[in-house]
Amino acid sequence: MNLVVNARDAMPGGGKLTLETANVTLDESLAAAHPGCRPGPYARLRVRDTGCGMTGEVRAQIFEPFFTTKAEGKGTGLGLAMVFGIVQQSGGFIQVESAPGQGATFEIYLPAVPALPAELAVARAAEAEGDPRGTETILLVEDEAGVRALATRILQMYGYQVLAAVDGAEALARLSEHRGPLDLVLTDVVMPNIGGAEVAAGARARFPAIRVLFMSGFADDAMARHGLLGADLAFIQKPYTARALALKVRQVLDGGGREAVATNVASPA
Repeated sequence: MNLVVNARDAMPGGGKLTLETANVTLDESLAAAHPGCRPGPYARLRVRDTGCGMTGEVRAQIFEPFFTTKAEGKGTGLGLAMVFGIVQQSGGFIQVESAPGQGATFEIYLPAVPALPAELAVARAAEAEGDPRGTETILLVEDEAGVRALATRILQMYGYQVLAAVDGAEALARLSEHRGPLDLVLTDVVMPNIGGAEVAAGARARFPAIRVLFMSGFADDAMARHGLLGADLAFIQKPYTARALALKVRQVLDGGGREAVATNVASPA
């Protein structure tokens, strides 16, 4: 989605956006050019636009957090950096071709894995020996619909009660209206208008003993360096496995992991 939004913004006067997928085999020479990648079957996603393109100087910086060529208030500079982080964490890589006035082509390569239905994958993870479960109530705040649906399903499979919010504004409304127990807030860090920091502050004002677990596509140290996440707060990086999420949630609920007051987190601009 971030790549598509970026392509759209590169064509303010209109243009052509092309999305292609393919199964490809990575040979040894191409794999060697990308440290950590192995030869073998990969899935390739290609996103091509006919927009304004970019210079080599811009192309070299586009995956850096908070780098943007958009006007102030039009972009956070986080979208492409998040794409880069998720692809790397998944064992893949990205290639970019662009020149001024010639549009841009982004190619994402991800290692192919055997197909496994999402419901079955979640069920197997929940049945794994020793995996922690719970019955607490969790407020989940995630603006990406697919991620929100999957996280809800995972948490419910492990026995938790889930209140889901599509953004920070809805989360604050739910906090104000909720009359039962609320044990944990699981929130994305960077969201439009109201970020995870403000959600956490609102949650602690309403439920002083509540636990907070932040999540993001960025590593926690990168978030801390840019003032978006205190280095001592509980954090899980996306994408996560069902088991990793269950373990982290249980750890935070039981008082483990890193915890601090929400005021240690700076809200993103």
